[in-house]
Amino acid sequence: MSEMVKYETEQGEVQLKPETIKKYLVSGNGKVTDQEVIMFMNLCKYQRLNPFLREAYLIKYSDKDPATIVTGKDAFTKRAANSGVCKGWEAGVIIQDQKGNLNNRTGTFVAPGENLVGGWAKVYRKDWQVPIDITVSLGEYQRRKRDGSLQSNWKSMPATMIRKVALVQALREAMPQEFQGLYSPEEMPVDNEQLENKPVNITPEQGQEEQKQPENERKQTSEGKGKGNLNDAPQKITKEQGKKLGEIYEELSLEQDKFKKVVCDLLERDVKSLQDLTREEGEKLINHLIEMLEERYKKEAEEAREEQ
Repeated sequence: MSEMVKYETEQGEVQLKPETIKKYLVSGNGKVTDQEVIMFMNLCKYQRLNPFLREAYLIKYSDKDPATIVTGKDAFTKRAANSGVCKGWEAGVIIQDQKGNLNNRTGTFVAPGENLVGGWAKVYRKDWQVPIDITVSLGEYQRRKRDGSLQSNWKSMPATMIRKVALVQALREAMPQEFQGLYSPEEMPVDNEQLENKPVNITPEQGQEEQKQPENERKQTSEGKGKGNLNDAPQKITKEQGKKLGEIYEELSLEQDKFKKVVCDLLERDVKSLQDLTREEGEKLINHLIEMLEERYKKEAEEAREEQ
């Protein structure tokens, strides 16, 4: 069996052991094989996913079924926004009118009585003249339970689900290196309503592998804490988070004073340096800046569409 693997993510260092995965990171009642665990470990390492923060799931519902690996919520759009090559995207649903005509509609609104038949998405790259254009059929992706009834999300919000399928497929085709081997729950035969969103916290005091910060950071945050739990100390922003913030800052092209105002307003305190941020604040700021990038990309995509 493979030994422990270590790698860096945006949230810090991740350490994975087969025993930890089997005990804490498998969704479903099935027993995963050693091969399935190794595949999961290698994918997480290659794509720098943190399964402790639910960025990736290893799912097996029964011993007879093969395991399924899917990414967590918003993994695709966050990566696309950080890729440096994505210029934006559009996505929506396909409606068939009473005459049989198909109409692409942006977003997920479907009026009562309308016939939802699929989803569509376009992804624009800065270095491409023509966007990736994807359409998918609702009937092909609707997931059902063993009794034949629709899974809860496909029953209650089919428009949202099929739009997400189209978008992740378009993103994967437009940026294969960023999304190689990654699939969203909406694409696979899993019920994402049953996937746990709460992070997995495994403390070293229990003698189990956990999502750890680098050793030098643990020493810094534990100084003066005596016998207190290391997890109680505020964890400083990681090098990976600092690098990511720098990349997003350059992409946004904000003036320094405006950027500082964004940071201080978001965190509701005076921040003199990004190195003063905690890991939690760093993650909050990254997500906020990514949302700002996404809004810019959407606006640029709309302008590009108008020019065509």
